[in-house]
Amino acid sequence: MQVMDLVKKANFKLITSDPLISRKIKGVYCCDLLSWVMARAKEGDAWITVQTHMNIVAVASLLEISCIIIPESIPVEKETIDKANEENIFILSTDLNSYEIFCKMKQLGL
Repeated sequence: MQVMDLVKKANFKLITSDPLISRKIKGVYCCDLLSWVMARAKEGDAWITVQTHMNIVAVASLLEISCIIIPESIPVEKETIDKANEENIFILSTDLNSYEIFCKMKQLGL
């Protein structure tokens, strides 16, 4: 599934600019400790985190994460959004909590 398919099917909000690229979601990973994510997340994962600072963009870029999903409509700093746009990283937002996001992803076949 492509990231933009997830946006449409799960009714998630894309809070970064609509990139000219598309990214395939190969799996889902949830963690808030950046060093743990760097050691365990895989290329193509959709990453669920409550972290919203700029360092999430660096981690996502380094690992070639398909997208970052922010649960519970947590506000994301403008600097983070700007950096994500520069790096062509998708950041999605939803009012669902992490467990509900996992359930939605499973329901969609991920």
